[in-house]
Amino acid sequence: MGHRGQLFVLSGPSGAGKSTLRERVRKRFPDLWYSVSYTTRAPRPGEKDGEDYYFVSPETFAAAVKARGFVEWARVHEHCYGTPREQVMGHLENGREVLLEIDVQGARQVKIEMPQACFVFVLPPDVESLKKRLRRRATEGEPQMKVRLEQAAREMAEAPWYDYLIVNDELDRATEELAAVIMANRCRAPVILPRVRELVQPDRG
Repeated sequence: MGHRGQLFVLSGPSGAGKSTLRERVRKRFPDLWYSVSYTTRAPRPGEKDGEDYYFVSPETFAAAVKARGFVEWARVHEHCYGTPREQVMGHLENGREVLLEIDVQGARQVKIEMPQACFVFVLPPDVESLKKRLRRRATEGEPQMKVRLEQAAREMAEAPWYDYLIVNDELDRATEELAAVIMANRCRAPVILPRVRELVQPDRG
């Protein structure tokens, strides 16, 4: 009998580089299924519906919440984000690894429902680096920047309860650390035992 797939939850403040790390490890592990979230916000330049997010109306999102269609959902910066339940649970039940990139509100919901998931938090090396990264995006003015920095401080205060913390001060090293987390989970006994059960049967005399 096969094992249930492992769920990886990746969080971090806006500007920490978690999306870049996510794309790098997806290239390293092409069998790692990434769950595309639903959101009520408008697409940013270059974003594609169904690849970056599923962009839906507030009414459509509210209906999905009422139908328990999300594993988790949260309101962030005046917009809603949610992880589709049916797709995620289907892949996990078929033994596939699943990666979620969600905020700390959503991660706490997942922690309650699926405490066996692996939770990873990405941190910037310092506040100044975070400010520079946000300014390079040039998608928001200073008032919005202040709001994001305040939100980042609240999110980073949640980091201690995560299983792994990755400081993204050097992208290649941070990528290797996230890849190491995935590889370590692949070596857990519940993952390996179904493949080698005949080798580790207890001695019955």
